[in-house]
Amino acid sequence: MKKLILVSSPPACGKTYVSRKLAKALGNVVYLDKDTLIPLSKQIFRVAKKPYNRSSDFFEENVRDYEYETILALGLEALGYADTVIINAPFTRELRNPELLSELKKRISDRGARLTVIWVVTNEDVCRERMMKRHSDRDGYKISHWNDYVKTIDFSVPAPPNDDPEVDLLLFYNSSEAEFIKSMHDVTCALQNE
Repeated sequence: MKKLILVSSPPACGKTYVSRKLAKALGNVVYLDKDTLIPLSKQIFRVAKKPYNRSSDFFEENVRDYEYETILALGLEALGYADTVIINAPFTRELRNPELLSELKKRISDRGARLTVIWVVTNEDVCRERMMKRHSDRDGYKISHWNDYVKTIDFSVPAPPNDDPEVDLLLFYNSSEAEFIKSMHDVTCALQNE
């Protein structure tokens, strides 16, 4: 059966690294990364003459949801040509909202596919270290306002997929190299045996 895989978690948990490694291990997949849309988002800030701040009200009102809608549309379209599509994006709100999750499942099901969520579980301190090491302009506000920022982030595993037989939820532990190696093995095996 076709599947749309969402590799999800809060920022700096290792989604990109994990999802790229999974895409290579699985082979013959369409890999999409929401960060590919960042140049378009930056242009929206420029045109609006707003400071580039992905934690701002402006971002929330004018950019965030459009990035998600676009990456999902690309993923759903790709299901017409490939059996497995991996999308690397946080989806932290969407996976906790039963209505949005139900709508997403329907859209995926309409394309003859099943939704699989891979939630990357990473310690908050490790996330902060990784964020500081990657030196990305999208993280400036988060790092300089870490205590305020982290209060807005829910690192817990989203509940809706857990209790839903139509959604596969796999946990990928990624706070250390040993966790990564074990999870890479376990999650790859689970995806290949579905």
